Amino acid sequence: MTGSKRVLLAKPRGYCAGVDRAVQTVEEALKLYGAPIYVRKEIVHNKHVVSTLQAKGAIFVEENEEVPEGATVVFSAHGVAPEVHEQAAARSLKAIDATCPLVTKVHQEARRFAAEDYDILLIGHEGHEEVIGTAGEAPAHIQLVDGPEGVDKVTVRDPAKVVWLSQTTLSVDETLETVARLKTKLPLLMSPPSDDICYATSNRQDAVKAMAPNCDVVLVVGSQNSSNSQRLREVAVDAGARAGYLIDYASEIQDEWLAGATTVGVTSGASVPDELVMEVLDHLAARDFTDVAEITTAQEKLVFSLPQELKRDMKASAAARAAEVAKTLS
Repeated sequence: MTGSKRVLLAKPRGYCAGVDRAVQTVEEALKLYGAPIYVRKEIVHNKHVVSTLQAKGAIFVEENEEVPEGATVVFSAHGVAPEVHEQAAARSLKAIDATCPLVTKVHQEARRFAAEDYDILLIGHEGHEEVIGTAGEAPAHIQLVDGPEGVDKVTVRDPAKVVWLSQTTLSVDETLETVARLKTKLPLLMSPPSDDICYATSNRQDAVKAMAPNCDVVLVVGSQNSSNSQRLREVAVDAGARAGYLIDYASEIQDEWLAGATTVGVTSGASVPDELVMEVLDHLAARDFTDVAEITTAQEKLVFSLPQELKRDMKASAAARAAEVAKTLS
């Protein structure tokens, strides 16, 4: 089909293990405890996922104070500061922590380095929920570095006792640039024990880098408040695509974006269900982009188990049901 309009479809794309676990946590909590289940902040940064869970009985709130005393609250995948757990306990809330285990790892690093009296330079975006949660672990020790231009403002007590950590959903290249600038200023800067940017963020950016040079336009399915989705659009343009657009739904695609294009790249952020990507492919097919080739740069097999507090209650519920069945049979 030479000369046809084609689509390059990035793989991996869409749901990562942390998002899958967080969404499943809310769904299982609704089944187990019944609606409503309260969720502090958006469980993941995706408009479609949030509205789907709302339809099933999830109520999204900004803070614990909005949750009735004694009710069940789920903390989002982005993580929370220790004071949020304390507030929940003070209101007798049944808290289920759906923080992504890779974010939890960064929290643990922050606590450890703070305990050893290090200055911690947290690379991330000001105001992002993940940054607020991590900084809350050791506010006296942590200062935010928001991209390479934030390096000039950094001051430390002891240049020999400073470490950098990062938000998990950043641009890999921009973070490396920020670290390089920091190391010019602070040659003894320590790095985290293992990479803080999550595997899924890196993998999705690598897939976009592989296909973008061959694309006229790259469409990224994801919400505006999703950091990893925003980074995918930036990476696409930096890697050679003529243009990149971030959309929640296929209906947002404007025909002028496709004017003159022969190759369109499609990917999706880590909190996007694949059904939304399929709708984009249908939309493009209706406009003669019928030749679809998947560009695969990695295979992902990681799965995270559900939060312990939820698994415990699910197990107890299953045991109670089994006992009830045994009683009726005896």
